[in-house]
Amino acid sequence: MERMQQVVGQARAAFNSGRCRSLEFRMQQLKALERMVQEKEKEILAAIKADLHKSASNAYSHEILGVLGELALAMDKLPSWAAPQAVKKNLLTMRDEAYICPEPLGVVLIIGAWNYPFVLVMQPLIGAIAAGNAVVVKPSEISENTARLVADLLPQYLDRELYPVVTGGVPETTELLKQRFDHILYTGNSAVGKIVMAAAAKHLTPVTLELGGKSPCYIDKDCDLAVACRRITWGKYMNCGQTCIAPDYILCDPSIQGEVVERIKATLQEFYGEDVKSSPDYERIINKRHFKRIVGLLEGQKVAHGGEADEASCFIAPTILTDVSPESKVMEEEIFGPVLPILTVKSVDEAIEFINRREKPFALYVFSNNKKLIKRVISETSSGGVTGNDVIMHFFLSTLPFGGVGNSGMGAYHGKHSFETFSHRRACLIKDLKMEGTNSLHYPPGSQKKVDWAKFFLLKWFNKGRVGLVVLALLGIVAAVVIKVSFGSLLST
Repeated sequence: MERMQQVVGQARAAFNSGRCRSLEFRMQQLKALERMVQEKEKEILAAIKADLHKSASNAYSHEILGVLGELALAMDKLPSWAAPQAVKKNLLTMRDEAYICPEPLGVVLIIGAWNYPFVLVMQPLIGAIAAGNAVVVKPSEISENTARLVADLLPQYLDRELYPVVTGGVPETTELLKQRFDHILYTGNSAVGKIVMAAAAKHLTPVTLELGGKSPCYIDKDCDLAVACRRITWGKYMNCGQTCIAPDYILCDPSIQGEVVERIKATLQEFYGEDVKSSPDYERIINKRHFKRIVGLLEGQKVAHGGEADEASCFIAPTILTDVSPESKVMEEEIFGPVLPILTVKSVDEAIEFINRREKPFALYVFSNNKKLIKRVISETSSGGVTGNDVIMHFFLSTLPFGGVGNSGMGAYHGKHSFETFSHRRACLIKDLKMEGTNSLHYPPGSQKKVDWAKFFLLKWFNKGRVGLVVLALLGIVAAVVIKVSFGSLLST
């Protein structure tokens, strides 16, 4: 308890010193973080390999590339992101200065996840640093090698007081959540998300929750199945299915189910060869607890492909289930593993109805040659994000917000959205002490004449072009003079 108080207290004292507010300091820290990733690339790849049996090329593309891209974007755009943003004004404020000023929230907490243990800590950290905050970093203890490395590396490159790393399991996280933060970003499951939100509520701390869920994938009959199945196979089985926005299950017409299975099987052989277990591109389940949970989901199911498992190495082969019942155990929870159920529906209407009966998913995927059908599915459902005719790819576009909705989470980050998540948009209006007559509109005593003038000032809109602005300015001057005269007459009576 005392240790957590000390860590957070030290971070708050460092934030209150004001040294992380300047853009120069933020830029310096971002450059130091970039240097860390570049200089310690081998160590980072080795830690990820030890945790998830991930090859160097996959680890680089899944984790390091995204971090470097986010850093480059933040350093390039930070001056414009942090600049005051002028806003439109009305007649009453046309002579005033009105703008939105992004300011740091204070001390924020980032709780990472084990499935992508580096990028899911670093990407929000980049946004929080760019926004000028102090950040307490809590990597997942389940990916212990990466957690240990992050705790070792960050203090070597970043300000130790502003950006401390806390390691440990449930007891340490529980004590950490008792402290007051100005924002918490948590990536994980909905059960722990509720615990995080309840702890945050005691301090009225806002939260960003990235929680996952069962992301559906609808395949229309009017579709290039070879392309669709290749893309689905990549997204489903990358990282051994341990991706929060992986397609969780497929919805398709009964007439194409067999072809979908065959094309996915062919793609698996193309990607991983005859012996998946020996492929350097196929990862492992993170630990035996999750291994047993996933194997348990296969009980009573019709396995169309795969199903092999080896507990000693936490290996589960890419698996396809067919004729799956909506009430089966595998459809009750997010699978988070290399198991792909296929459920049959007779139409897009039935698919939409099926999706809407369940919790709002983290992601939704639709494959069709008919873009009107894709947009119909988007308009008649709700999800954290959508990709049409591919999977997962919306994650990689930093101009799109990445986040859930409903049971799959709240809030979002990536790119500028990260900066905004960790900033307070402060409303600023600076007036002068002249034209006091206009203020008589809201001073007592009230009158109908004042109400009429207020309606004129606040409800009249003019052409935005140059002529409109000239007219607006002239009307403002005339109105101010009239009000000043009226105000003077009121004082004299």
